[in-house]
Amino acid sequence: MPTTLTTDRPRATTLFRPAPTVLGHQERQVLSAIGCGLRDDEIAAELAVPEDTVAEHLARILVKLGLRDRAAAIVHAFDCGLVVPGRGPRTRTRSAGPAALTVTARTPRPAPKVRISLLGPVRAWRDGRLLDLGHLRQQAVLAALALGAGRSLSQQQLLDDVWGVEPPVTNVVPVYVYRLRKALHDGAGPRTVIERGLRGYQLVPGAVDVDVAHLRELVTGIGKATRAGEPLEVVRLCAQALQLFHGEPLAGLPGPLAELERLRLTERRIAIVRRKVEWQLRLGHDDEAIDELFALTAAHPVDEPLAAMLMRALYEGGRQAEALTVFERARRRLADDLGVSPSRMLRRAHQMILRGDEAGLGLTPPAGAGTGIATGTGL
Repeated sequence: MPTTLTTDRPRATTLFRPAPTVLGHQERQVLSAIGCGLRDDEIAAELAVPEDTVAEHLARILVKLGLRDRAAAIVHAFDCGLVVPGRGPRTRTRSAGPAALTVTARTPRPAPKVRISLLGPVRAWRDGRLLDLGHLRQQAVLAALALGAGRSLSQQQLLDDVWGVEPPVTNVVPVYVYRLRKALHDGAGPRTVIERGLRGYQLVPGAVDVDVAHLRELVTGIGKATRAGEPLEVVRLCAQALQLFHGEPLAGLPGPLAELERLRLTERRIAIVRRKVEWQLRLGHDDEAIDELFALTAAHPVDEPLAAMLMRALYEGGRQAEALTVFERARRRLADDLGVSPSRMLRRAHQMILRGDEAGLGLTPPAGAGTGIATGTGL
């Protein structure tokens, strides 16, 4: 039976580990073999040493590198480049002398970019192929790294983001990172998508496209087009931003970070729709604006600003009865779901529609406004 050794060393408080250069030649061979997934008896056969010697080497490796157990040694072998992710667990070559284990070297090539989507269920693709990211907690670790925007996240930060006040009893973050590396790597070169520095883990800059980053760029563009007074460009960029969403952001992910970002990104989506609809109405694209507002109010039935905007759009389109129906529907949902009455804003929109007060509804731009756009993005 293979021997599995662990140590009782306390759990490390930092991600820094000594490099494998502190190991002897045969210890490096043993660590490489462990990273390749070989058992102690297989390593002993390859190196032509007793199995007890392999166990002794493993014990020294764990002590020298400050590692917790064999699983941590496997992760460390990948981190240090002794083993290439995705190359398979048993890559071997033999030297001319005693049997030796090495990892076959291949000429590095630029890795194709991985696409990660967070604006819906968390998904990732490489070269158009959907990747298996494992269970939801593991996906939450990837989401935290993707939301980090190039920042290094310590192991403690990932624990706080993904588990909150109920951290796991075992040191699972390196294991999850190891699995994610395998899932995201194409096996064609030594480059990994997740790297580790002195301060923590991060996605390799330039190796990953994240839809949230594209959303930030589009929001910046919306602000510039707004300040430049280009309503058609505002509408176009808003439409591109909304196409990035594929359901509820970070759908189903556990943890305090996912909960916070889910709320923030949902609010961002609503703000973009409001901006788009506002300028569609001013441009005379009433039908398109009303369709989008109907869809959004159905998803957010107690959002009073959305209901008020839909009421105004319907009234401007000559659909007064429908506008009043929207008010009644919103009033009932507010009472049933929240136990509250409509706000002053919603009541005022209702009264203005009953009186036919277009100026009070804000449907007529102020004098001199023309087609100019306010300088703030509102996003």
